[in-house]
Amino acid sequence: MGNFTYNSFTLQLEGLNVSKESVYPVFLFFFFSYLFIMVANVGIVVLIFNDKSLHQPMYLLFSNLPFNDILGNSIMVPRLLSDILLPPSERLISYYECVVQAFTSHMFGTTSHTVLMIMAFDRYVAICNPLRYAAIMTNKMVVKLTVSAWGVAFVLVGILLGLTIRLNRCRTMIMNPYCDNASLFKLSCDSVFINNVYGLTFTVVLFTASIGTMVLTYTKITVICLTSKNKSLNSKALKTCSTHLVVYLIMMFSGLSIITLHRFPQYSDYRKLCSILFHIIPGSLNPIIYGVQSKEIKKFFSKKILPLL
Repeated sequence: MGNFTYNSFTLQLEGLNVSKESVYPVFLFFFFSYLFIMVANVGIVVLIFNDKSLHQPMYLLFSNLPFNDILGNSIMVPRLLSDILLPPSERLISYYECVVQAFTSHMFGTTSHTVLMIMAFDRYVAICNPLRYAAIMTNKMVVKLTVSAWGVAFVLVGILLGLTIRLNRCRTMIMNPYCDNASLFKLSCDSVFINNVYGLTFTVVLFTASIGTMVLTYTKITVICLTSKNKSLNSKALKTCSTHLVVYLIMMFSGLSIITLHRFPQYSDYRKLCSILFHIIPGSLNPIIYGVQSKEIKKFFSKKILPLL
């Protein structure tokens, strides 16, 4: 115990274990991925707020996703890029910066769930109650749903990190490419029982609510489509719901891969890579998937994004 440094405000990130030959290819991959994420997602947010034809509840709620992708990747990826080029001994980060990075990372993951849940509600109302859609999905309702999605995530993650920052620290090595809650409380020599209980409860509640919302809404939508002879309704449901479901499944698969790999310490390098791809893959694919659906977004991609690639 005597060799431990208590409550040090300078921490060291383990980072990615990349061979010397792979440093620059890996750096360029993450750099261009980040560049695409920023250009595509910023462009879509600007497009949605500038184009009056996209001032519909579906697109206004969807705009939360690219905004979340911008926020989640902006805090994590630039730091990761700089660390890749540094030797392990120089990958230092202040404690406060680490806490902010952990908070942003968990906000990104949690908000991905809550935003997709409110988008599922929008699709449910549009397809199961089309005549009342305009009366239910007013601008006021869109604001309420948006504030709820971000507010719930903020409170849940705030408690998660609040329980961690109360702990005394006796280690300085973050065993991860970036800071997250688990990496932070593993720095402590205090009891982390409460952290583990809340973390497990948090995960179970979030996943149960998320999966439950998707199963409930899509079951009702499927029943409506199967019993309806309205081809226009069925076509609209297939077009809008398939993109939403694909985005949700990509996010779930990325998240569950990290949780699964946590159970296998021998695959820690794969877990670290998956934790990075959890930010990059949804952020890269979400604009493309929704771009296929919307003529306006598709036009934006063909004129503004593709010429840059």
